[in-house]
This record gives sequence, C-alpha cells and structure tokens, in this order.
Amino acid sequence: MIQKVLIANRGEIAVRIIRACREMGIETVAVYSEADRDALHTQLADEAICIGPAASGESYLNMASILSATIVSGADAIHPGFGFLSENSKFASLCEQCHITFIGPSSEMIKCLGNKSAARNTMMNAGVPVIPGSKEPITDAKTGAREAERIGYPVMIKAALGGGGKGMRMAKTPDVFEACFQTAQKEAEMAFGDGTMYIEHFVSHPRHIEFQILADKFGNVIHLGERDCSVQRNHQKLIEESPSAALSEELRHKMGEAAVRAAKAAKYENAGTIEFLLEPSGAFYFMEMNTRIQVEHPVTEWVTGIDLIKEQIRIASGLPLTYCQEDVVLRGHAIECRINAECPQKNFRPSPGKITELYLPGGIGVRIDTAIYSGYTVPPYYDSMLAKLIVHGENRQDAIVKMRCALEETMIEGIETNIDYQYEIMNHPDYEAGNIDIEFIEHMQSQREAQLSQ
Repeated sequence: MIQKVLIANRGEIAVRIIRACREMGIETVAVYSEADRDALHTQLADEAICIGPAASGESYLNMASILSATIVSGADAIHPGFGFLSENSKFASLCEQCHITFIGPSSEMIKCLGNKSAARNTMMNAGVPVIPGSKEPITDAKTGAREAERIGYPVMIKAALGGGGKGMRMAKTPDVFEACFQTAQKEAEMAFGDGTMYIEHFVSHPRHIEFQILADKFGNVIHLGERDCSVQRNHQKLIEESPSAALSEELRHKMGEAAVRAAKAAKYENAGTIEFLLEPSGAFYFMEMNTRIQVEHPVTEWVTGIDLIKEQIRIASGLPLTYCQEDVVLRGHAIECRINAECPQKNFRPSPGKITELYLPGGIGVRIDTAIYSGYTVPPYYDSMLAKLIVHGENRQDAIVKMRCALEETMIEGIETNIDYQYEIMNHPDYEAGNIDIEFIEHMQSQREAQLSQ
C-alpha cells in the first residue's frame, strides 16, 4: 500500500486529495510556488516544499523540481490532480523511471489516449460510436480542407494533443476553413507545443455527457453513471450534474456499456472519463477520454457514495476494485457550480485579489470543495476557480432548489465572482426544465441582450 503521497497540484483539488489520504492513514507532501506560500494545501499537508517562482512553468509544471521534492521527502507516490502535469505522458514516464508510483494510468496509456486521432482509432476498432472525422493527423490547411469536404460541413477543427477548448474552431463553410484552421493550429502550438490537428463533423445541438469509469490492474472495469456537462462557456464547463435528465435507463445502460468497452479496448487502469456528445435523437458519439480525475467528480461521489480519490489510490497500490458493477446504484440528484474569481459583466475578466469576508453555505446535502479562506489573496497566475459548490437532493428539482439556496448564502467579498451568474442559470426556465445543450449559454446570452435592447 502507498505510504506517502506528494500532491503535484494546488488549490481545492490538492486539499481534496490531502483529506482522502488523511482518512486512509497516508502521509502527504504539498508542493507550492512562491505565490502559494500561504495557500491552504500547504497548511493541511504533513510537509510542504517550495518548488519555484509563481509562474506555473517554473513551479507546477517543473518536472525536475517536483520529482526532486518527491525524492527528498521520501514520498513513494505522486497524485497529479487535474490540469498541470496530470495528463503529461513524459512526467508519468519519469515517475516510472524513478520508481515513483504515479496515481493514474501508465505513461503509454496517457500518450495513446491523449492523442485524439489515435484514441478515435482505438474506439472505432472497439465498436464504440465516434463522430465522423479524419483518421490521420493533419498538419496543413490544404490537407485539412480536403478532409473537411469528405466529412461534410460544418466541421470542428481540433488540436490532436489538446483539451480545455484550446486549439478548437468551427468552420461552417469551405471559404472560412483556412482561416479557422490557421487560428486553431497557432493556438494549439502555443498551448500544447504541437500543431497537429484533426477534423471532425460538427454535431448540432448536442449534450456533453461523460461516463466515469474505474479500472484496476486485474482487468476489472466498471462505470459509475454519467455526468451532464452541457452548461459551458467557450468549451469550459460551468455546471455539471448527475444523472442527466436526457438519459433513459435504456440509454444509460447502452452508453455505460460503450464506456466500459472503450476502457477495456484501451487496456486502461485507474480512474478515467469517457466523454460523449449526445444528439437529441439519442445517437451518441465518443469525443475523447480524460486520463485523470475530473473537476466535477464530486457529483458522481454524491449519487454513488463512492470516494473516487480513495479508489484511485487503492488501484495505484495494486489492489482490486472495491466495487463491482452491480454495486453501483445512482441515488438522488447532484449538481455542481464552479465559483470563479471573474466578472461576468466585464466579459468574465479574471478578478484576483484579497478576500476580505467569506461565508460558505452548509446544511444537509451541501458540500464545498475549496482552498480559500478569509484574508486569502487569490493570485493572478492560475485558473480562476475558487470553489466548487455541490448539492445533493432527492431529485433534480430538489437539487436545483437546494443550489439556489446555497448560492444565496454564499458570500465572497473583496473580489468579483460569478455567483450571481450561476444563480441566474439556476433560475432560467430552460435549465429548470432540463432543456439544455452545449449552446445553452450562448442562447441565454442572446436572450439577455435582446431584453436589454428592448
């Protein structure tokens, strides 16, 4: 069993991992940049080591510093959390070479599934439905345009080694393809250091549905139901919930089987997420696989009662899954709102600064995952997410009402946040009715602009 874990991350996910380790009797080591010297995760861990300046490239992305801290502290495992190095195959490979347990899949698995073109081919060979698209990597606009004509417009141009909505553009017609391709490729090169692209058919008005899977070293794979992540802005998720209002039991079973089949085809190990696009007709397509814990994992924990971080650690320790598929029962409904330090009225401009007053909600069925506290200064160098507010109710309507009440109670003073914006979504009639897809936010914005112009 793993004895000591270094958390190669910061913020709420570092705090979340520290708490799970503490409950399992595992020692923890926090790493921090100079900007995070007073961060909560440094105070909660058994040890804390500074790994560099504020810039993430010199700290949280500095593989040598993180590995040195691991060796010096005597930690025998690294949990990467999400973001930063969590899906970096080179970092996972270095951990393997140093005989440090990487709490996640192998470096080869990350490399294979991180390349969207290779992942698509793996899924097609396994009989998992995929969006019609290019089969080979594309490096120039001319080749991409030929593929787009073959696939049929509109098309999505995506970075082969990307994620988080970066390196992605939609081309509705052939005359705009080249400009869209060049813009997406340049963004991919800047964000990921690789300009390899792929082209796929644009699915109209889909929902973003992802299935959480767990897989051990003995070939056992289960899914833990779905999360509906359709409420997103610029391909960044804002609200997630489980289960999805769009899935019947029959469709849930069908998609869950496809997710398990996908993981088995990839010979996957540890926690992962199979992401699908679901059309209004009920047709669904594999989009990508995330080889890490997800930001939105708490909604799955609420409805299943399964601690995903603990399962990750057990699997990485070489233990079999604690659960089989028959043990997984979805109970009630969970919703997560991401609370960000940003100003929606000013095009969601980031709002770093000192938190002067703080009150977080509580009560039955309310959970807060956060690393902020009163007097904490939110640094300008990292992601703007401050907290995840998660609620659990008997059904979807009960959860919506509970989330409204929790948002009303939440008070974060000194900086701008998106709390009021999230409250507006919770009260939108289409959201309440479950009439959402990945274009919901754009539709809501258009409605608001139309009302203001009257």
